[in-house]
Amino acid sequence: MDDFLRLSASTARFAHGAPRALSFGDGGRLLWFLRSTGPTDAFDSLWVLDTATGAERRLADPRELCPEPGPLPTAERRLRERTRLVAAGIGSYALSGDGRHAAFALYGRLYEVGADGAGAPGAVPAAGPALDPRPNTDGSRIAYVADDALYVAPGGRVSPDDGARWGLAEFVAAEELGRSRGHWWSPDGVTLLAARVDESALQRRWFTDPARPELPPEDFAYPEAGGPNADVQLWVLGENGSRTRIEWDAAAYPYVSDAGWESAEEILLTVQDRLQQNVVLLSADPATGRTRELSRTVHPLWVDPVAGTPTRLPDGRVLTAVDTPGGAARGLAVDGVPLTGDDVQVRAVAGLHEGRLLVEAALRDPAEQQVLLLDTATGEATALADGPGVHAVTASAGYLLLTSADTDGVRRVVRTPDGREFTPADLSQPLPYRVAPLLERVTEHAVPTALVLPRGHVTGRRLPVLMDSYGGPGAQDITADPRRWQHRQWWADQGFAVVTVDNRGTAHVSPSHTHAMYRGFSEVTLDDQVAALHALAARHGDLDLGRVGIRGWSYGGYLSAMAVLRRPDVFHAAAAGAAPTDFRHYDTAYTERYLGLPQEHPEVYERDSLLPDAPKLSRPLLLVTGLADDNVHPSHTLRLSRALTDAGRPHRLLALPGVTHMTPGGTREKIMALEVDFFRRELGRS
Repeated sequence: MDDFLRLSASTARFAHGAPRALSFGDGGRLLWFLRSTGPTDAFDSLWVLDTATGAERRLADPRELCPEPGPLPTAERRLRERTRLVAAGIGSYALSGDGRHAAFALYGRLYEVGADGAGAPGAVPAAGPALDPRPNTDGSRIAYVADDALYVAPGGRVSPDDGARWGLAEFVAAEELGRSRGHWWSPDGVTLLAARVDESALQRRWFTDPARPELPPEDFAYPEAGGPNADVQLWVLGENGSRTRIEWDAAAYPYVSDAGWESAEEILLTVQDRLQQNVVLLSADPATGRTRELSRTVHPLWVDPVAGTPTRLPDGRVLTAVDTPGGAARGLAVDGVPLTGDDVQVRAVAGLHEGRLLVEAALRDPAEQQVLLLDTATGEATALADGPGVHAVTASAGYLLLTSADTDGVRRVVRTPDGREFTPADLSQPLPYRVAPLLERVTEHAVPTALVLPRGHVTGRRLPVLMDSYGGPGAQDITADPRRWQHRQWWADQGFAVVTVDNRGTAHVSPSHTHAMYRGFSEVTLDDQVAALHALAARHGDLDLGRVGIRGWSYGGYLSAMAVLRRPDVFHAAAAGAAPTDFRHYDTAYTERYLGLPQEHPEVYERDSLLPDAPKLSRPLLLVTGLADDNVHPSHTLRLSRALTDAGRPHRLLALPGVTHMTPGGTREKIMALEVDFFRRELGRS
């Protein structure tokens, strides 16, 4: 690897040393966060910033608590995959209701610590490898999961021994629906709301590490498209052993995308139907388990989620997400009455501040994001962070944490109600490149694109093109966040014109842009990528369309393999990593949202499968898969490789033992070093 790739690998893509998982506690007086000691330190410690003074204090150092860490417990490793967590040390923490205490698990051991820093973190005896600990209101008790059961310390097991998993989110909730937790304390800190998950109807997926044949294989339950989902229930577990089930029509609404206590007398939960065309906010009585509907969000294709909705406002009105007429913008409605128009593309509701909604939205360009204060009566918007770039916000009791990413880097500012400001120290490696991608909207669909050229490029020098896009739903590549462009600049400096396209179906442009992928991935994705490439080449004469490579990971890997299989006239070589080659074998919640049920739309799944295209391969194709990938199982890549072999089509296969979908530990950079040699060789002779 060259110097950039080594630096990227050693710093976790420039993330080590940056504060993360920031949350306010104690009425905003405290800002809790995780951070390592520098750019090459992978072990995150738990810190707190006192907003009265701006002083930071480290409360827990994982190397002092666990000098010789063993392997992560399997359940925690899988939860980290679901939440895309790569840091070592303290991966996550949870605060008590008063925000003065925190609990965390460290390699299966359970710890608690107070914000006063009077003593070292205390080890809490646990019934087994502890996972997802959460303290109650005053930190006097901690709920945690061990061996699929829910426990309380001090105390003991509170979930029944009935063969189900208790207290954790099931696969689709954590991977696709945005809910990564499965138990919640009541405001009085006595009663628990807990998820019960029965996965007995699901098929099993198996993994084995061929590099370590002495180890037994692992298996886990996987909800494959068209097949059964986990049976998810919510139960109220009382201190005296009482158990009350929360009742709703789970057959019609099997997905629980959110839940929690609104007060001691009320639980709010959000449920969805299988195709996610109906999202229902329910109020539940914890004493009886009975529910009543508060709001219903309906869309004929699918309801695109907006974080922070649906929810009930303090005055009792209900806030929901809604598309503006014609699908020009994703907006908000109060009690069904639209609050925003086509000029505000809402992405998330971050809470309330000074009696108004805190909203993250795009006002001018989908590559940017602003922070707004929105009046819930008039819809009047006031910009809180409106400069060029991507701005985000966290709020509590009048305190704000504003995070801004632009060409100057990333900044975090804490703003107190009396106007003081503090900046949590960022110890990460400065971004090596100051990248200014050329952003353009092209084709009749105004598809967002970006072009990155080699530094010092001289106009008139023809460059091979490298397409580098994700292209799939739920994600956005074209943003003003400088972290998105570091590796693309490296690719450009290897002698490529790097082109990125947010084809129709990708997120955050408009509902009509996103919903264009309904009932079909492949045609829209590939057509837009090709059309955008040709449009850019017409504007920029240095793009050599006789030498076009394409690379990607996950859905981007699917796009890359599809490109050389179906459009060899345009694409001359591809590197496809972790590609879901046949969506009949991907998960229910993601796949069915866009493609429907395979039993009802078999032609859609057949059209989007790459396996029938195998005999068509005429261009160089590098397939890459991690053999421990529990998101896009390696069988996807291996099935395509087998189909290519059966058809007599030469290709390259890189199968990586022990590597997961996130490719931690510098694996992604090692793959890039192999890819650049592949593209130089193959595009050089096109």
